[in-house]
Amino acid sequence: MQQHDRPAARRVTRVDLAPPLQGRPVQLTLDELGTPLSDVTFVVVDLETTGSVPGTSAITEIGAVKVRGGEVLGEFQTLVDPGGPVPAFISVLTGITTSMVVGAPRIEEVLPSFLEFARGTVLVAHNAPFDVGFLKAAAVQTGHAWPGHQTVDTVRLARRVVTRDEAPNHKLSTLAALFGAAVTPNHRALSDARATVDVLHALLARLAPLGITHLEDLATATDPVPSDVRRKRHLADGLPDGPGVYMFVGPREEILYVGTSTSLRTRVRSYFTAAEKRSRMVEMVRVSERVHPVPCATTLEARVRELRLIAEHSPRYNRRSRFPERMPWVHLTVEPYPRLSVVREVRAPASPAPDGHEPAYIGPFASRGAAQSAIDALHETFPVRQCSGRLPLRAALGAVACALAEMGRCGAPCTGRSSPEQYADVTAAVRAAMVGDPSPVVRAHATRIGRLVTQERFEEAAVVRDRLAAFLRGAARAQRLAPLARCPELVAARRADAGGWEVVLVRYGRLAGTATVPRGVDPWPVIESLRLSGEEVAAPAAPAPACHPEEADLVLAWLDQPGVRLVLAPEGWTCPVGGAQAYADPASTAGRVAAYLAHDLETAAAVGAPGASALAAPPGPETLGAGSTGAA
Repeated sequence: MQQHDRPAARRVTRVDLAPPLQGRPVQLTLDELGTPLSDVTFVVVDLETTGSVPGTSAITEIGAVKVRGGEVLGEFQTLVDPGGPVPAFISVLTGITTSMVVGAPRIEEVLPSFLEFARGTVLVAHNAPFDVGFLKAAAVQTGHAWPGHQTVDTVRLARRVVTRDEAPNHKLSTLAALFGAAVTPNHRALSDARATVDVLHALLARLAPLGITHLEDLATATDPVPSDVRRKRHLADGLPDGPGVYMFVGPREEILYVGTSTSLRTRVRSYFTAAEKRSRMVEMVRVSERVHPVPCATTLEARVRELRLIAEHSPRYNRRSRFPERMPWVHLTVEPYPRLSVVREVRAPASPAPDGHEPAYIGPFASRGAAQSAIDALHETFPVRQCSGRLPLRAALGAVACALAEMGRCGAPCTGRSSPEQYADVTAAVRAAMVGDPSPVVRAHATRIGRLVTQERFEEAAVVRDRLAAFLRGAARAQRLAPLARCPELVAARRADAGGWEVVLVRYGRLAGTATVPRGVDPWPVIESLRLSGEEVAAPAAPAPACHPEEADLVLAWLDQPGVRLVLAPEGWTCPVGGAQAYADPASTAGRVAAYLAHDLETAAAVGAPGASALAAPPGPETLGAGSTGAA
């Protein structure tokens, strides 16, 4: 039988079992690690009072113990004159009688000393809302500002780590007996505070194996965070503390979720605490393997990058902005007899329109239903055809008008009842309402709402109101986007919070670059460098910008901020004065609708026809109020 030499056995060490290291080890800073609990100074406080309600009851005794790293640093104890007799049942419970507190210092004298004793520490109490509530009420009563101490409640900590099998309840006396406290609680402030110190140390010892070893962990230790989620908090280690985008990455390098924050480290850490309430985010954290940060110079850049990354990767845990192609527009078609249509994108015309006008679009809308509501609003106002087929310039012999034509809601160009010139007047009015002044649509819907309200048909009036709102939102958005989408280059700046300038370069509505200029530095060289190094952007088909519509909305919102200065806009940047933006505020729209209704009633009374609606010209600016100029 052939024998083979067997390799010599080697002892397996802990190093062999450790997972392979990937990348270069990095030593974390103290800020990234947090404050170890052994370095935290706690003041464990207990109060005795004349009742249970702060403000109506008063403090009779304060006891506190200052500890750090298991060592007692000092104690504070005093009786307090409550300014009245101590109730008998309180005396039986605590042993503190009225004669004991007579001559004791008042809370006005005691509180400053206690606040100085507890300065810069973390307050601990058993049932902290009770004790801290009385201290805050005393601060208000005596005119002292409450320092805003971080507070730890040992009752909530005990509920986290002490089961019902170990203790029937979480009273201080029960926990002190369970953990073998050196002092037995007896309803006197200092004794109870000393017992709470032992309970606190025992609870922290139980929490340590759960990963709660720093003050930042203790702040959320009582939160119902699953242990597997809390164990992944190391994914936030090493993240920068500044604005940017973060991406949770799962198996096979799948982008699970994209978000943004002004502080990447703080925001990502919140996913591993009870601050995150969304169940789908907890599920996402469970499958995440790492977090990839994208630091950004400014908050605007971070928000724009977030949108672009969501549109690029379509992360399954992101809900908004994933599919920009699903945001429809309303288009007035270019043909002999134009009609309104819902389209997926804005397209440049292959040839100039016969009437010389540019194509009219409004939107984009959040859904196809909203776009259809806007079309219904226009159909309610103008007798534009609603059939979907393309009509010839000359009507076919024997063509029959539809029911809408018989109702007077369509000019029936299909039968020759409306000439091309007459129909052109209708489409010109539709185009003007879409890209300019929407007041004819508002006036028509005000009339309709007034009739329905008079007849107490409020549900139908609400439908008409929502239809009008959908049209105004789409028209206002298109009228804001169009000027920016036609602007080849725009440079703007605003003062940074920390001094200096934030500079933004926009081309055809797309963020082409950002930069920051430190305080005291000439911004013009930075601006020129940004213009030369900024992204080259091709001209889009307006009113659609050369980016995701929500990106252009972010840019517009930034430009609308107080303090933003236009540095360069060679081609200009203007918005219509009497456009749909004047109706952006629902309250303003409601006021204008009411003005139209009042004008309608005056007209009806003048002709002696109660209930009639003979609305003529709209009220003037003095009736409606000045509209927004929208000009920049």
